[in-house]
This record gives sequence, structure tokens and C-alpha cells, in this order.
Amino acid sequence: MDKDRKSIDFSQIRLLLLDMDGVLTDGTIFLHADGTESKRFDVQDGHGIKMWQRAHLEVAILSGREAKATDVRAEQLGIRHVFQGCTKKLPVFESLLSRLQLRPEQAAYVGDDLLDLPVIRRAGFGAAVANAVQEVKEAADYVTQRNGGQGAVREVIEYVLKRTGQWRELMERYLI
Repeated sequence: MDKDRKSIDFSQIRLLLLDMDGVLTDGTIFLHADGTESKRFDVQDGHGIKMWQRAHLEVAILSGREAKATDVRAEQLGIRHVFQGCTKKLPVFESLLSRLQLRPEQAAYVGDDLLDLPVIRRAGFGAAVANAVQEVKEAADYVTQRNGGQGAVREVIEYVLKRTGQWRELMERYLI
């Protein structure tokens, strides 16, 4: 579902920011008896992130919670910008943009819950996963068909890269 709240120039997008719980995961947190926790990740999302990176684009995680599993998954995927415990995501977003010398319209953000609203509204392209809360869906430029943790991030990556013309070039390695 597309909303035309602003004109989006997909060719300018250089940064993909992702919420963790509910976006890169389905929001389920397994809390073990020893106090550790684990999360489940979708392999297609991971592959999509690697494709995004092969297009020489940046990825960042902005999570409201802190969890070791987030650090481990980010390291596996080569995500250099990881911010956890962000109870206010907009200042972190703006700081990262400044550090990377980017403007808000050069960023895409994917979220699912109320903490994500300020960044979804400020980013050049804001996406909500299919199972996001209604307020986030209404603020988003795009709502995925897939739920968080079930390929929604890959869907957003494909959506953006197809609109920039980069998808076809990235697909060449698979068509040999």
C-alpha cells in the first residue's frame, strides 16, 4: 500500500535504518531460565541486507531494547551502525545522518511500533511492516505485504532497489 504524502526520489536513498524487534524479528523474545534471551531472524531479510550493501549503501539498526542477539546478528551481516536502548530514536537518527553527511531524504526507515513514528515521518521514505500498529501504517509511505521477521525487510529493499534500477544489476550474479 503506497501513500503519496511526499514526493520520493528513491535514487537519493543511501541509508536503510531498521528497527529490530518486530521488524528484523517477529517481535518474539525467547527468555531462557538463565536470563539469556534469543530471537529468530529471517534468512531472506539477511540476504536482502547483503544485497543492499553490495549496492554500496549503508545499513543501521535503531532498537528500543538492548540485546546481545542484536549485536551478534549485526556482526554477522556486517552492519556497522547499531544503536540499542533508543527510547527516543529521532535524535539518534539525526546524529547518524550528520555523521554520515546525509540529509533525511537520503534515508529509508522501517518500523512497526509507536517509538518508530518520529523517524518514519522524518525519513525520505518510511515503511511499516504488515503487522505494525495502525498509527505507524498511517504515517508510512509504504506498508509491506509481509510481517516483521518474515521477509518484510527484504521486501522493502527490493521495493527501493527496483525503483532505483539497481535490482537488475544485483540480480545478474544469480542468473549465470
